[in-house]
Amino acid sequence: MPRAVDGTRRSERRKKILGQAKGYWGRRSTNFRTAKDAIAKAGTYSFRDRKRKKREFRRLWITRISAAVRNEGMTYSRFINGLAKADIEINRKALSNMAIEDPASFSAIVEKSKAALV
Repeated sequence: MPRAVDGTRRSERRKKILGQAKGYWGRRSTNFRTAKDAIAKAGTYSFRDRKRKKREFRRLWITRISAAVRNEGMTYSRFINGLAKADIEINRKALSNMAIEDPASFSAIVEKSKAALV
């Protein structure tokens, strides 16, 4: 079978890979072979980090809530337990945002949580 050297499918495939590698350092942006490897590795990292991003944000929210709750004289775990007993269902993202932007309403929720624990 003859080998296609300058076929459109081949050049389009290479152009697509090199377009994705645009901005990479050195040969990774100009050489097809190295660009192909770099794109594969970048895809692996981006897949992994889309999952990791969710974990990191949850950790950040928990840290912020914990700091705000400690100012109210309580621990994070007791606060979350109190919310569960008081049937208050607010996600950690909203609680974190509330602790930063609206401390008055956050402290009201903390008081409800404390009341539910007693």
